[in-house]
Amino acid sequence: MREITITANDAGRRLDRFLRKYLKSASLGEIYKFIRKDVKVDGKRKSESYILNEGEVLSLYLSDDVLTKLSGGRFQIESSSGGGKDISIKRIHADIKRNFDLVYEDEQILIANKPYGLLTHGDSREKKDHLANRVKDYLIASGSYDPGAEKVFAPAPVNRLDRNTSGIVLFGKTSESLRELTRMIREDEIRKYYLTIACGEINEELHLSGSLVKDAKKNKVEILRAGESSEYAKNIETVVRPLEVLSFGVGYKATLCKVELITGRSHQIRAHLAAVGHPLIGDGKYALRRYSDENAFAKDAAGISTQFLHAAEIIFAQDVGTSDCLGYLAGKSFKCNLPNRLSEVYFALGGAGTDL
Repeated sequence: MREITITANDAGRRLDRFLRKYLKSASLGEIYKFIRKDVKVDGKRKSESYILNEGEVLSLYLSDDVLTKLSGGRFQIESSSGGGKDISIKRIHADIKRNFDLVYEDEQILIANKPYGLLTHGDSREKKDHLANRVKDYLIASGSYDPGAEKVFAPAPVNRLDRNTSGIVLFGKTSESLRELTRMIREDEIRKYYLTIACGEINEELHLSGSLVKDAKKNKVEILRAGESSEYAKNIETVVRPLEVLSFGVGYKATLCKVELITGRSHQIRAHLAAVGHPLIGDGKYALRRYSDENAFAKDAAGISTQFLHAAEIIFAQDVGTSDCLGYLAGKSFKCNLPNRLSEVYFALGGAGTDL
């Protein structure tokens, strides 16, 4: 039997959702079976929808072997006493160096500058070395996060960047701030701006809208043409503001742009600009044949063979809701300068030194 005291970060969760995170290898059917037969809160049976409160004691009437197996091997039991009470849990961590720049940090949030080539979250091929783990390791080392004291909560990002897109990723360091940041993203209370170089000349602000469909097998999206429809389509809106027209090579043109994501879909900027004839420089996935010479020049001159895209700025709305937790962020903005590799591309393509 194991007893778990609900912390502030775990309070407010449904009982079934807490157990699904705590016992990650258990099936949903097993979770509901445990709730009916093997789980009590402060000594009483509760329904799966019961909302846990800080300080309540959750009792799991399962053997240590079963608990260790269903936790997915994430925990090692170091010691126990009193019939299974006060079990000390040690989180197993990979020895990963912190390798990201901090844009901002306080007790509630952390803003990281994700480098090029690093995943935001792990995937089937890379489960250990990704930004989410690097940030967690940093917070453990700094004493801001104690995985032994938290049963299911872990600091996590609320926005995601592709592996080859650099820039701002926003993390919630507490359960309350993570929920509130997620709400802000969902309700468009955080404005997101990117810097990119698009092929061709753009001389006026573009307000782009449309519908996007994702092909998961190809890891690619398609912008539907006028009159086309799909039950899987999602509406998208993108604002493109030209900052500087670049001239390079033998009469080649490209445009440094500041792009605002009104909606935030996978590959939205890359696909949306390509759909209107201005793919991102270096972006092989959404390239247009007529810009092959420009991309070849950029590769030879600056070594870029992936999209030029950097999450450069976020701005919190003046009315960020009623949360006491993050109200202090109202109206604040945070910027993240271009990394050196993209600055070199910008200058190689004739950039005049725009304040980036």
